[in-house]
Amino acid sequence: MDYSVYDALRSGFGEVVFVIRPDLQQTFEEFARRRFGSRFHWRTALQRLEDVPPGATVPAGRTKPWGTTHAVVAASEQIVGPFAVLNADDYYGVEAIAAVAEFLRTEADPATHAIAGYRLGDTRSAAGPVNRGVCRIGPDRYLETIEEVKGLEMAPDGGFTGQGESGPLKVAGDTIVSMNLWAFQRSALGMLRQGLVEFFHGPAPDESLLPTVMRAAIARGEARVRVLKSGSRWFGITHPADREPVVAAMRRLVNDGRYPERLWT
Repeated sequence: MDYSVYDALRSGFGEVVFVIRPDLQQTFEEFARRRFGSRFHWRTALQRLEDVPPGATVPAGRTKPWGTTHAVVAASEQIVGPFAVLNADDYYGVEAIAAVAEFLRTEADPATHAIAGYRLGDTRSAAGPVNRGVCRIGPDRYLETIEEVKGLEMAPDGGFTGQGESGPLKVAGDTIVSMNLWAFQRSALGMLRQGLVEFFHGPAPDESLLPTVMRAAIARGEARVRVLKSGSRWFGITHPADREPVVAAMRRLVNDGRYPERLWT
């Protein structure tokens, strides 16, 4: 999270909204005041389990939030212009975040959004299977569709096998996938709210995911999504065993001069 914030600030983003659970608010805000202080404008948005569209209900025993669409909608009152979305537990690289910032500075069409694309083979975990948003991209570099594929594991031939929404899939290692680094015009908030309504009145999958909502918006002709070349290496923690390789990778970036030893001094 710290490195993504650091890269976003040096790429031109002006403020940061952290989407958190209500029970973490006091602890997180105390942490953020110590860590970030007044170095940049930051605030928190609460992703409350009970914040559901009118007519929807929270099932008894449900404790897990409603997914990435719900998280962005939870922050909507804090968003005043074009914005980026990313996961706190992934490292995206300054090149990818800078590409997203440049897109938001230069794209004027309120219906055109973007994602940073990564090669599937560069996002695998040696510790176990991963879930990825597998992209089908047109010759103009715009997204034709995106499918959430779960349990992707490398096969002996270098490809990957996983479970798509309609059944088992085989996916080539050089296929472009989304790691949830999105660039949205503010108009996307209306689509995401509508996607959340459809989620709660549909067949009730476990979570409402950004790729699913944006796929539907593309199919309806309500949005275009440009696929940006990330230009950087992704890594993250999917399984506990991923921690040590990530620590080593971050150490190499510091040793190579990509980041200072202490980000916030």
